[in-house]
Amino acid sequence: MAVRARYLAAMPVDVISPAVIAEPARHVPRAASSHAAGWSPVFALTLCVGTLIASEFMPVSLLTPIASDLRLTEGQAGQAIAVSGLFAVLTSLFISSATQRIDRRTLLLALTVVMLVSGLVVAFAPNFAVMMVGRALVGVVIGGFWSMSAAIVMRLVSEDDVPRALGLLNGGNALATTIAAPLGSFLGQYIGWRGAFFSVVPLAALTFVWLSMTLPSMPAQGRSSATAAFRVLRRRTVPLGILAVSLLFVGQFALFTYLRPFLETVTGVSVSTLSLILLVLGASGMAGTYLIGLVVKTRLYGLLVAMPLALAAIAVALVWIGSSAAGTGVLLALWGFIATAAPVGWWTWLSRVLPDDAEAGGGLMVAAVQLAITLGASAGGLVFDSSGYQATFALSAAILCGSALVAFLAARSAARRPHSSP
Repeated sequence: MAVRARYLAAMPVDVISPAVIAEPARHVPRAASSHAAGWSPVFALTLCVGTLIASEFMPVSLLTPIASDLRLTEGQAGQAIAVSGLFAVLTSLFISSATQRIDRRTLLLALTVVMLVSGLVVAFAPNFAVMMVGRALVGVVIGGFWSMSAAIVMRLVSEDDVPRALGLLNGGNALATTIAAPLGSFLGQYIGWRGAFFSVVPLAALTFVWLSMTLPSMPAQGRSSATAAFRVLRRRTVPLGILAVSLLFVGQFALFTYLRPFLETVTGVSVSTLSLILLVLGASGMAGTYLIGLVVKTRLYGLLVAMPLALAAIAVALVWIGSSAAGTGVLLALWGFIATAAPVGWWTWLSRVLPDDAEAGGGLMVAAVQLAITLGASAGGLVFDSSGYQATFALSAAILCGSALVAFLAARSAARRPHSSP
């Protein structure tokens, strides 16, 4: 965990926390009264995404002062990241059944309050145990929010605008992931790590006010059991899709978790150049999330197969030209462009193959992605320590090719069932 936490600041993407489809679109009328009315809460949700991701990754650049102040090792302080992931998995699997009678507007506002409380708890934590409680609360918000976010979008905007709105949410995700670590380090230098965590509180309060003013009432639809998230695996195409997206995230994080040591030791970049590369990564990722919305409606499965293949090719190319700062920068810009856009494709896929049971499928997707992130970072770390970056990047490429293969099989399965295929 110490190794994973040390290099997590290098991650500019996409993923950690991805927007998933979570409620039926087929049977639920749009809650907004007009097209314009639907976009204001979408922008509020984007602010919520940015605040949540900043909260999630704030410990990355503050492990040393946290460990020093609370008398911990860096590995112990890194558990503040692991515990949020654990609670995100548990929440995503069971929040649908636990809140089946609650209006989604009320639930989303409640989660925003929990995010605010989490910032306060961590900022004023007198010891490690209290800080872990605060981080567990962040995990609850992560699992709950991502299990509902795209479902809320489906009820706010027209069906044709759903991919574009999902791209907006993922763009906020990419931006927050890119700036969270350096911003946390900057704030921690001047106002301490507690002040850095507290800085999230006013953003959470602003998010709550904006959402409360713009979100319409969205009553929960239907009933869901505690096993609903697993029942969707009985459908023919769903297991293949879940496996493909899991392999996508395992492959991504096997490489990107250890991007920083690669850039420092192989490419030999300075701190300022490293920051510039990460900034370009984030910017290209935001562009990718916008542009994929223009083509995903007509070429969904082609993109789901092509994107991991392109990422695999970039991983191999980095091994060959990793010593060139300019070449590496171009390749990583392409990686950010593709990797940040890829989740938008999969969330669109989920909205189409599970339009009548998307809340359960959304919870399953979040759990699969969170577990894949952990597995990818852990496996990449073991290979990186034992065999070096070449073997790590080769492992990433092989897993990404596996994702493309499974996505191709999912496409063939969906083609045999034209009523359920995108």
